[in-house]
Amino acid sequence: MKSKQLSIPDVILFEPTVFSDDRGFFFESFNHKNFEEVISRPVTFVQDNQSKSAQNVLRGLHYQEPPKAQGKLVRVTVGEVFDVAVDIRKESPTFGKWIGEILSAENRRQLWIPEGFAHGFLTLSETSEFLYKTTDYYSQEHERCIRWNDPKIGISWPKTINLILSSKDQEGMCFLDIERNF
Repeated sequence: MKSKQLSIPDVILFEPTVFSDDRGFFFESFNHKNFEEVISRPVTFVQDNQSKSAQNVLRGLHYQEPPKAQGKLVRVTVGEVFDVAVDIRKESPTFGKWIGEILSAENRRQLWIPEGFAHGFLTLSETSEFLYKTTDYYSQEHERCIRWNDPKIGISWPKTINLILSSKDQEGMCFLDIERNF
């Protein structure tokens, strides 16, 4: 599996080596030892989540406050999404910066989003199925949401009309008003 640091160095893109022939394909989607070598620290995943979304569904920007902060390893098994991570670590040199990557069933890429980042995605295909491995359990008490279109962050979403958002995502906080305990 190849890995690539992005413009925010703690966010890492993983791309598997795929073996294909006329029967189909095979690839290793996760190897704990190799993963920890790439991110240079031990990680234990405690929960796997899966979501299905229709085209134009935008989920995010979500994160959990300490002590329940979550790192996420995310990938798409059906369809295509534009996946976004926003650095919300107040002491970070990339604080307030964002990165976006296309993740799809076809490209099989995965994105490591460590603790201290808000995360969201927009479904570009007719549907998408999205898998998350998380480093801590879901905690409604610690869950937070930043407005997906906050001008202080300035995410360049590939589409911004006819979006489908949950009420929670429609009511997200302004970036300047969020708690910053990372």
